[in-house]
Amino acid sequence: MNFDLTDEQQMIKKMMREFSDEVVAPGAIERDRTKEFPIEIFKQLSQMGMMGLPFPEEYGGAGADATSFAIVTEELSRGCASTGITYSAHISLGGAPIHLFGTEEQKRKYLMPICTGDSFGAFGLTEPNAGSDAGGTQTTAKEDGDHFVINGSKVYITNASYAKHLALTAITANENGKKEISAVIVPTDAEGFTIIDNYEKMGLHASNTTELVFDNVRVPKENLLGKRGDGFRQFLVTLDGGRIGIGAMAVGIAQAAFDRALKYSKERKQFGKTLSEFQITQFKLADMAMKIELARNMVYKAAWLKDQGRPFTKEAAMCKLYASEIAMEVADQAIQIHGGYGYMKEYEVERYLRDAKLLEIGEGTSEVQRMVIARQIGCL
Repeated sequence: MNFDLTDEQQMIKKMMREFSDEVVAPGAIERDRTKEFPIEIFKQLSQMGMMGLPFPEEYGGAGADATSFAIVTEELSRGCASTGITYSAHISLGGAPIHLFGTEEQKRKYLMPICTGDSFGAFGLTEPNAGSDAGGTQTTAKEDGDHFVINGSKVYITNASYAKHLALTAITANENGKKEISAVIVPTDAEGFTIIDNYEKMGLHASNTTELVFDNVRVPKENLLGKRGDGFRQFLVTLDGGRIGIGAMAVGIAQAAFDRALKYSKERKQFGKTLSEFQITQFKLADMAMKIELARNMVYKAAWLKDQGRPFTKEAAMCKLYASEIAMEVADQAIQIHGGYGYMKEYEVERYLRDAKLLEIGEGTSEVQRMVIARQIGCL
């Protein structure tokens, strides 16, 4: 067993740590206030070759592994979780399904712009009446000659305002009440395709979260992604990879909260001693550090299994569940250590708590992760 990162992974970690500290973190408070999408940061990430990191070089990617993707996501999220989730969704939800299930022509047409940063990646799955129960999909894609005609809506879709195309799930047939769900690639400038960006969110203010409305949107049948009727299976596979990204995000947020709590505890004096000299504070910080270390190891293991081509559904669900829950716990403790200052935005720890909450909900709630794990360990 070897816990060392490879030379390439260490290089990426060092580079992204410096980038996050120098470029991403400084504007995080202001972006949280103004809800400004971090487009300039992503222009730089494109120039650094990060936008297609885990995808093959022949499509404009960097050919790196899933562990490297987790490292980049963690470091970006440590500086600004809105930037982190934008990146994670771009790779794991936008690029991954096209890479995994697309034809050669689709990869060249739709994956390459994602790898170069010409388009952000996005994925249309969740609907007003189908959240964790993706089988409740109601959006339809009916055949009409050589086209599909799409009607319906999607909610809580990340990055769609900045994507030139996205894959979505839709019902392509319905016989005796049994839905045939397929995935279809849809250009975002197609006639009848409306993107609404007006959510008022608890956190992740600088990320782009949208509602999509499809009103007789016509796309050619060649835009079918993978096999017809495989959409349900495809998005389960896609979400497995996405959960590694959410886990990495959670580790990044928790690390940021811990770093600030440790720094503050060594500066703030009460009753003649720094907070870090009190055993109660030491115990809090020790527990926070231990849980972050556990969560990071779980994320890395899930990513490593993915890289080996081995099953990783259980480990992805476990790392997402554990990391997102300890991110909330660590952020809460960081606020507590800061006392009244922790409630103030300039100290940032309150933002970590608001941002972390989404991680217990998005890409499968904590309850859904427990259902996945229960199935994987043989409960059903």
